[in-house]
Amino acid sequence: MEASEATTVQAYDPSQLEELLRAYYTWLFPHDRYFQWLQYGDIGTFSHREFSFTIKGDIYVRYKSFESQEDFEKELKKDVPEKIDIGAIFSVQPSRHKSVPQASLKPVQKELVFDIDMTDYDEIRTCCKEANICNKCWKFITVAMKTVDRALREDFGYKHILWVYSGRRGVHCWVCDREARFLTQEARVAVVEYLTLIKGGEHQVQKVKLPNHLHPSISSALHIIKQDFNTLMMEQDFMGTKDQCSKILSFFRDEKKKHDLVAEFEAQRYTSGTKWSRLVTDLRQQDHVNEVMLQWAYPRLDVNVTKGINHLLKSPFCIHPKTGRVCVPIDFKHLDTFDPLAVPTVSDLCRQLEEIKTSGDEKLHRLMYMKTSLQPYMSYFIRHFLNPLLQSLGTSARGEPTMEF
Repeated sequence: MEASEATTVQAYDPSQLEELLRAYYTWLFPHDRYFQWLQYGDIGTFSHREFSFTIKGDIYVRYKSFESQEDFEKELKKDVPEKIDIGAIFSVQPSRHKSVPQASLKPVQKELVFDIDMTDYDEIRTCCKEANICNKCWKFITVAMKTVDRALREDFGYKHILWVYSGRRGVHCWVCDREARFLTQEARVAVVEYLTLIKGGEHQVQKVKLPNHLHPSISSALHIIKQDFNTLMMEQDFMGTKDQCSKILSFFRDEKKKHDLVAEFEAQRYTSGTKWSRLVTDLRQQDHVNEVMLQWAYPRLDVNVTKGINHLLKSPFCIHPKTGRVCVPIDFKHLDTFDPLAVPTVSDLCRQLEEIKTSGDEKLHRLMYMKTSLQPYMSYFIRHFLNPLLQSLGTSARGEPTMEF
């Protein structure tokens, strides 16, 4: 739980961040693959992309753009940003924003992006709060990812989807299909509204109300949620207190049976799992059972991140300054075993880098990241995301590493 996070962070000293980042950007940041991804087979695409750097002193610099991969590398090493954000591709180079008419600086494309943050689950998770996470509450994120990914692939037909750990308490989704990148703001609003089900402020108890006939997408979401809901019920102890029981029971209409169940729960020392099982069996109101499962486990998206084509989002492969963890791609085939607390930190990587240098093995400078604990994340990124994406564009990932480390 929080102790696990403390153990991971203990090896990372934020006061050394600048020095660690300098080594990371020089030796380990995957400039080549990053550039291949963001240029989409066209150098003009990369040079018109907006980046923002947050540099030492919490100085936020927007409208940065780069002519080439070498230009980007040079700037990274010079500025040593503590955070990198990726924005839209503009009609003119963003770095020229002060020398061109404001009306000519228009965003023309950007990936369709989604942000799922654990703090949006604070009203229902019981193990951690705020920025803290553990493997128990991470299951909320896992279920959300499965639900959103299915909808994006099956309902919208998207193929080139990258899920990235935010480095601390959430995940980001990058939909990179050409059709997604050229969506208008109105279309992005429509997509995120389609995926939004939980509505209402913090004082509203019931935030999911289902129609008589379920939309196929909601039925599919329920199928995913049901696979993990009993585990969530037990691990999060959703019905562990009288207040928690009352909140869930408020979804149901049979007052007499509810009264009998409350009396039974107070008389018996049932676990949350047993209480839930008794509730489902006795009340036999599947529509309300579905509403509870959806409210407690359906994805909670940051709608504003998706809506705005001009909205910037933290870059994959940057370092979270609070935890030191790398924002790594997540292998969807091994989603259930992904451990956010085991993600490499910049301290881990720099220590491994020093060991490589000490051994005298400094061959393949640009592939140095493949000799560190970044290797499985990079292999997934290249083979299962980047290569299929580039093949769809009629290009390929040049010099894909074939050696084993």
